[in-house]
Amino acid sequence: MEALTSPLLKRPASHDADLTATDAEAEALVRLVRRRRAQTIAIGSGRTPHALESARLIEAAWERAGGTTLATITWPETGASWLRHASRFAAVEPDVWVMAGPATGWAQMTRRLLWSTSWRPERTLATAAVGDPRTLALVGLINLNGLVGATAHGTTWLVDDDTFQYPARTQERS
Repeated sequence: MEALTSPLLKRPASHDADLTATDAEAEALVRLVRRRRAQTIAIGSGRTPHALESARLIEAAWERAGGTTLATITWPETGASWLRHASRFAAVEPDVWVMAGPATGWAQMTRRLLWSTSWRPERTLATAAVGDPRTLALVGLINLNGLVGATAHGTTWLVDDDTFQYPARTQERS
């Protein structure tokens, strides 16, 4: 996919798996945040029960590690616009953003973030549900360079040079 020509998807994802993050995944995300020497995060998630549980699990793991969560923002899976949600998420200005949720809602939110805010993928970590190449393709790898995430098993993935790398060649980004 080339650069975005619209913030809206033309159709929903055909593979909207709704996964709950695992303990290994949450711990891997905490390690990735720590490697960036971050102190604060903002968590964004879809509103499905599994996405909300993932956000709670990540927040609890981060706070057990001594970090601070500045905000937890949710977004709908379907809607007319994600502008209000994207603006709230980007405005928090944490050291690192963390994202979770099913494909369609995540893609819509991410496309709106790219289109309308100062949010950057290289300052963002994501869950295994986001790290599906089909999900990333909804936004386009060219638009996601620097996005790093964790798998359910605690290994990492990375979007770099417009390619999906699993396992990630590096576990941190500057």
